[in-house]
Amino acid sequence: MRSLTIFLFLMLVPCFFLSQIKTGTFHDMEAQQKQDKKPVIIHIYTDWCSVCKIESYELNKNKDLIRLLNEKFYMIDFEAEKTKEKIRFQGKDFGYLPNGNSGIHELALALSRNKEQPVYPLWIVLDKNGVLVEYHEGIFTSEKLKKKLIEILNF
Repeated sequence: MRSLTIFLFLMLVPCFFLSQIKTGTFHDMEAQQKQDKKPVIIHIYTDWCSVCKIESYELNKNKDLIRLLNEKFYMIDFEAEKTKEKIRFQGKDFGYLPNGNSGIHELALALSRNKEQPVYPLWIVLDKNGVLVEYHEGIFTSEKLKKKLIEILNF
């Protein structure tokens, strides 16, 4: 019995120390914005993007940034090439555009300034009213992202 208790304790301890960025969907965001308006962060990435993976790992290590994101922003992680469901965003419907064995979501193209091939990772930050306040292509270090988000909140 004692070894079982120790085993369970050791398995649960890491859960208390790991913070995680809370993310949602576009559908959930619209419902939440009706109750509690917050700025929205749309993080567009792909599963093959090694820079995206490095960035995600680094961002998840910064507890202050995670707290800021979770408390003050609504965040959407959007996989541009694997998300196939129709998404309604700002009154428009967007779907998946297949291209042989792969494809891309129309919303990723609509949000990107590079309509031929978006740069990943891509960060779109909208204010409480859905107006673009930050557009960032490429890696965002945790300190630069935190500084930018604080600027946005203080604006």
